[in-house]
Amino acid sequence: MATSPKAKEPPAPRKKRHTFSLDAPEAQEVFVAGTFNNWNPEGHPLKKDKQGAWKVALSLLAGSYEYRFVVNGEWQEDPACQERCLNAFGTYNSVLKL
Repeated sequence: MATSPKAKEPPAPRKKRHTFSLDAPEAQEVFVAGTFNNWNPEGHPLKKDKQGAWKVALSLLAGSYEYRFVVNGEWQEDPACQERCLNAFGTYNSVLKL
């Protein structure tokens, strides 16, 4: 009795590692929120290094994401990101393309 060959499963979506960083030596806390975490303002805390830069590395699926930093409870754009889009609040979201 012949067996049928197993159908190959499609490859798993590829994730890419991206480091979000913000130079904010005076900040007490920094988070990143965006379309990758349903805009959860406390979902991804950044850690401060000795030079005052805040960083977090996330593994994200390839694609385009909008995001903002939450610094001491205040939302702000990523000053190092050149690509932005207008949001519903009349301010801008930073755009990351992986």
